[in-house]
Amino acid sequence: MISKKFAQPLFMIFMSFGMSVIMSGVVTAVNTEVNADFLDKWLYSWMYAFPVALIAAFTLAPLMRPLVNKIASKD
Repeated sequence: MISKKFAQPLFMIFMSFGMSVIMSGVVTAVNTEVNADFLDKWLYSWMYAFPVALIAAFTLAPLMRPLVNKIASKD
């Protein structure tokens, strides 16, 4: 079992993975249509999308957390 202190980074990695898979697939389908080489194009697109999503998650999380805490109710 992984230590609880790694829960947040692990969550961000999994969330970045899932979102980059979905978004790169949708954008690839919209821009190139779903045809015989769709999977190759999707994987190529995802190869760039995942690192960007991961960096964005780790960069933006510390900036967004205080904003969310300010907006969210205390109850």
